[in-house]
Amino acid sequence: MKAWVDGRLVDSAEAVVSAFDHGLTVGDGVFETLKVVDGVPFALTRHLRRLAASAQRLGLPTPADDVVRRAVVEVLAANEPAQAGRLRITLTGGIAPLGSDRGDAAPTLVVAVGSLGEWLTSAALVTVPWPRNERSAVAGAKTTSYAENVVALARAHRTGADEALFLDTRGHLCEGTGSNVFLVVGDRLVTPALSTGCLAGITRALVLEWAGADEVELPAAALAEASEVFITSSTRDVQPVHAVDDRAWSAPGPVTREVMAVFASRSAADPDP
Repeated sequence: MKAWVDGRLVDSAEAVVSAFDHGLTVGDGVFETLKVVDGVPFALTRHLRRLAASAQRLGLPTPADDVVRRAVVEVLAANEPAQAGRLRITLTGGIAPLGSDRGDAAPTLVVAVGSLGEWLTSAALVTVPWPRNERSAVAGAKTTSYAENVVALARAHRTGADEALFLDTRGHLCEGTGSNVFLVVGDRLVTPALSTGCLAGITRALVLEWAGADEVELPAAALAEASEVFITSSTRDVQPVHAVDDRAWSAPGPVTREVMAVFASRSAADPDP
């Protein structure tokens, strides 16, 4: 396997960053994960746009768009297609003092690929007791500070669930550890508004555009009222949900099935929508 680290392709054994890199010491970084289909990264333009927005939110200099695109092309060309189902672009604060202050070094840019396993045909979700802070300085940014997600997902797995759901500090439904959530409530397809602090997911945005869902602030009780639930992410696309907390049902329902079909058709027709 080969990866791009700070301007050059290197073998996996050499794909390392400094022990003083701010992304390692304090989680000062942003990233994007894309699925790769037949050697082509899906929705690359949208992902690069969000990477730049997240970097701006943290105050990190953003590498030129053409530099990142060249890195992506070279990494995918240098690796076997079967090994490259998941592409990750990571940008960190670079070498810095051992504390919160940044140094004067340039940011670190890493582009790497890995295999992508099969997602379950449907998922079980569980809400966790720790809220997302919708007023956080980095709310809505895709940062490398994922410790909250690691803890929450581990709790979900201990209960037999596949994904954890966060509420925000006001008790509104927010997001999963690596997914956005959609509900069918009455005759409406809805998803939590960005005001809850959830990530503006790329697949979420495409479902909003292609399926006509509404962004609203949803109380936690909406989970008990929903007739269908599904989650989305860049690697799972649209994944049906068959259980949330103590409720279980047959999945996918008719709305979820239709959204899955629309997404599959539209994404196959245009790899960079």
